[in-house]
Order: sequence, then C-alpha cells, then structure tokens
Amino acid sequence: MKPIYINLAVAIFLAAATPAFAAEKSKLDDQTQLPKAPAKVNNTSYFKPPLESELQGNAFGELVRRGEAIFVNTKALAPDYVGNGMACVNCHLDRGRKANSGPLWSAYTMYPAYRKKSNKVNTYTERMQGCFQFSMNGTAPPADSEILTALTAYSYWLSTGAPTGKSLPGRGFDEPPPPPGGFDIARGKVVYDAQCALCHGEQGAGKKVGSTYVFPPVWGKDSYNWGAGMHRVNTAAGFIQHNMPLGRGETMSDQQAWDVAAFINMHERPQDPRIVNGDIELTRKRFHDGDGTNLYGTVIDGVLIGQGIK
Repeated sequence: MKPIYINLAVAIFLAAATPAFAAEKSKLDDQTQLPKAPAKVNNTSYFKPPLESELQGNAFGELVRRGEAIFVNTKALAPDYVGNGMACVNCHLDRGRKANSGPLWSAYTMYPAYRKKSNKVNTYTERMQGCFQFSMNGTAPPADSEILTALTAYSYWLSTGAPTGKSLPGRGFDEPPPPPGGFDIARGKVVYDAQCALCHGEQGAGKKVGSTYVFPPVWGKDSYNWGAGMHRVNTAAGFIQHNMPLGRGETMSDQQAWDVAAFINMHERPQDPRIVNGDIELTRKRFHDGDGTNLYGTVIDGVLIGQGIK
C-alpha cells in the first residue's frame, strides 16, 4: 500500500482543480482588464511513462515508491538538504510526469552530459545534487545517499521504454521567443496580480497548510535562489506559459509569460551560493552573463538586484 503522505500531498497540490478554486479564479479573471490570449493548439505526441499500477511489489518497487515520496514531499523527507519551501514537484509537475515541465522521463536518459553551468560532464546524480543546492537552496545529498538512490530509481522507472540519448519532445520548458518589444515589468505585475497571486500570494510568499507549502513561494527567503535555472526570465517564461495558472496552461501569450516572469524574477531571493568574494558584479560576470535573460546584478529603479535575502 502506498504511504498516505503521498496521497495527502498530491490531494492538496491538486486542490486548485476544485470547483471552489475555479469559481474564485473566474471571479478574478472577470475583474482584470488583461487581454485574453487564445489557447495554444499543441498536437505534439509525448512519451508516456509507465502507470503506477505497473510497478511491482518487490524491493525495486518499494525503492521507486520511496523516490516518488521524496520527490513530492522533499522538505519533510529530506530535511537536512532542503533550505527553503520548495519541493521537486513544484517545477516538475504531476510527480515528474508532465511534458514541458522538466519531466523525469526525458531527463534521466540524457545523462551523463556536459553542462555549461558546471563546465563539466555531469552525471544524473550530480544534476539532482544541483537541484538541492540551487532550486531548493540547500546542500547536496551525498552521491551514495538513500535519498539520491531512491530519486534515481524513480527517474529510471519513469523513463522505462524511452530512448537513450535522444532529446524527446516536452523535455524542457519550450521557452517562448522574446517578444519584439522586450518584457515589461509593470505589465508583469498586472498579470501576476490577476493570474498568479491567488495561489502564490500577493507578496510571492506562497500558500501554506500548517507548516507545509501547498503552493510554492516564487520570491523571498523560501523560494529558489539566484543560482537556480528558474531565475532566468526566459526559463521561467517557458514554464509559466506551459503550466500556469495551474490547470490552465497554454493560455498566456508570449508577451504575458515574459512580462510576468520578469516581474517575479526582479524580486529578491536567497543569494547565489557561488557568489565570488561577496561581490555581485564579479558573480554576474562569472556565472550570469550569457546565462539566458536574467536580472541578477542589474539595477532596476535605482535598486541593485541580487543582494539576496535570508
């Protein structure tokens, strides 16, 4: 039998699909003056990971289930390595199954691989360690830890039947092209207030039930840090356009996705753990220049972005 904490976490996470949520969201939509973007037609055929009912009840199956539990409830089950309010499932939706939100079935089969971020060939284990360090603002579990072994088993199982070394459709966030006039942070705030604040809070602090985040913070001390891939405006725009608002992805225009991603990523969050001698300018030159579109080390309205928050 599956541990009950998985069921509870998933049930809370999917609360946004309830009629009450939909009614409240419709009310907000009616109040906003945002232009309605036409839903995108996506006829792409995506890889189908195995069904949970196909998982055997042996030692391997138990390890896979353990990996799924850690993936969904990372803070509770890997507390020594998570430094914020994030969990793996916040960026990799539907327990790592959903296309265009970094699904595990398209990641596991692409490693080992060279990554510009680390300037070396990374193993899949090293890639996951980076998620703990940056997206979860914590520390990397040891390579031979039970945590990473279980997460690897879960990823391996989800990729059953996927071709090795072939980049499958839906692998990343399929970023929208930059809008011709660039992004606009003021417009992004309008989009955020209308489309995002209901779940993530007016101040980006997320929503909790008790001490557990059911909707993650998107800026502030409990969000991803300045070294996480999601701090890039282009990366966040791709994730947002495909997946947000929850249950209504593919409804924002390219412009809206870029605008709201820029608004979110102009806000402070934990410092980049790679910071060079406490110097933001040096850190930008070494790690952020050329790393997509990002606001780290820039000045907006007279304020230096990237000072970090604890």
